[in-house]
Amino acid sequence: MNEQKKTGFATLIGRPNVGKSTLMNQLIGQKIAITSHKPQTTRNRIQTVYTCEEGQIVFLDTPGIHKAKNKLGEYMVNVAERTLKEVDVILWLIEPSTFIGAGERHIAEQLKKVNTPIILVVNKIDTIKREEVLAIIDTYRTLLDFAEIVPVSALKGQNKETLIKQIFRYLPYGPMFYDEDTVTDQPMRQIVAELIREKALKLLDEEIPHGIAVSIDLMKQRPHGTLWDIEATIVCERDSHKGMIIGKGGAMLKKIGSAARYEIEQQLEAKVNLKLWVKVKKDWRESDFLIKNFGYDKKEV
Repeated sequence: MNEQKKTGFATLIGRPNVGKSTLMNQLIGQKIAITSHKPQTTRNRIQTVYTCEEGQIVFLDTPGIHKAKNKLGEYMVNVAERTLKEVDVILWLIEPSTFIGAGERHIAEQLKKVNTPIILVVNKIDTIKREEVLAIIDTYRTLLDFAEIVPVSALKGQNKETLIKQIFRYLPYGPMFYDEDTVTDQPMRQIVAELIREKALKLLDEEIPHGIAVSIDLMKQRPHGTLWDIEATIVCERDSHKGMIIGKGGAMLKKIGSAARYEIEQQLEAKVNLKLWVKVKKDWRESDFLIKNFGYDKKEV
């Protein structure tokens, strides 16, 4: 008979940009969640799976909890808040500061409504002194009753074993949800779309922050599996944005394409022939149909 293993769901929450995707990639050991210095990079609940001797943790990386400004924003907040009630343990990732801003207080209010154990994860400890970490812990203790508090550096991988150990403490015993070699249930098309979006976000100006989506029009492997043909469209909200994305003589689009192609080749472990187009769809973030069209499922709300 199989020995009992611990298996369950954990979610990562925190204000946009505290390093949730970086931490997720660090824990899983490969790039799944996209990372960017611009807020609201993660739009869907990305499920990644960590399997070891002790059992299995399925991570849901929710969109950041924030005050919604439009339909897409509402969708993201609803998904994030519903996830909190469905998981076995919540990881709340924070910046290394004793100042508790409005964003953090808003999250604390949401967390007071759930009975799920909460692990406070203080990120970026590689940037501060040890005594500062203790001061941060003391400040946050007054907000909520945390199950555990773990300081980490998502970037350097500091303390990740401790964090994994603490997560397992709150998971039930039971059968595993996924095979041992599964790391994500995201369809590869979605990962490819997100990688293209990540590169566009990194290379473009502040003026085109999250007003872009990527749809994969074609993704086909050639016989013998050595090459993939991928065609994708970057959708933006304004004609002026389209010009910026394409760039002078197509230079910016080329740049986005070659940066994305490199990452996609790493994921698919094969050569990629990538073609990108740019289309304007005004106010797509306010349209239920278009939100669904770009892979955000209304039913999840």
